[in-house]
Amino acid sequence: MIQKEFANKAVQILRDDENVTGLAAGGSWITNEIDEYSDLDLILVTHDKISPDKNKMVDYATRLGKLLSAFTGEHVGEPRLLICLYDDPLLHVDIKFLTLKEFEQRIETPVILLDKGDTLKSILRQTEAKFPYPDYQWIEDRFWVWIHYMLTKISRGEYFEAIESLSFLRQMVLGPLLHIKNGNLPRGVRRAEFLLQEKDVESIKNTIAFYSKDSILESLQQAVSLYRHLRNELFATNIVLHADAEQRVMKYFKEVNQY
Repeated sequence: MIQKEFANKAVQILRDDENVTGLAAGGSWITNEIDEYSDLDLILVTHDKISPDKNKMVDYATRLGKLLSAFTGEHVGEPRLLICLYDDPLLHVDIKFLTLKEFEQRIETPVILLDKGDTLKSILRQTEAKFPYPDYQWIEDRFWVWIHYMLTKISRGEYFEAIESLSFLRQMVLGPLLHIKNGNLPRGVRRAEFLLQEKDVESIKNTIAFYSKDSILESLQQAVSLYRHLRNELFATNIVLHADAEQRVMKYFKEVNQY
């Protein structure tokens, strides 16, 4: 696999760097699910802080291979991440630059590739990975406002905006909840085709719309129905449901459907 070849080369390059404490691999490497389409997720741990200085981050990335392009990960809320595209071979590599203290907080337990003095292994033994799960109350507080927003855009004829909003619902609400229902980590819609039950795949496919008012409204209705089903199955009784907002928005839904 080109990912492992790249990682092994990186270990050799970084081994003699006095500022480097260790190197680890995350993502699909952990679950042994790497295939020819996989990105490589690396965690580079250093004594001196490298991020969020992009120039320093790129300097390290350049040492690892033929770097075609690189940018930092503010768009995913992670400025310590450098997203890289390499050539020879063509490969997407994400490099997260952490200090030892930052390495203590993690969402998964990576595979150690380089560990000077077993420092990283010691940290992993003493700490626990905590993957962020969605806040059900946060979702319920927003869901019906989002549905109303989408209905107004459909009514105005802003179909592109409505279709994008459906994608947002799949990524932020429906995908994570379906993953939880199926016993998976709530990673948006990642690998949904492979990890969800067939009926759940079909249910989320029904929320994908064509560029027409009827199609978008039908997909939005499917999204609402799916959310209600998942809410009933997953939410605890302490979650406050906004019944008045739901009732009023769904009344507006019927009005929009009539025009």
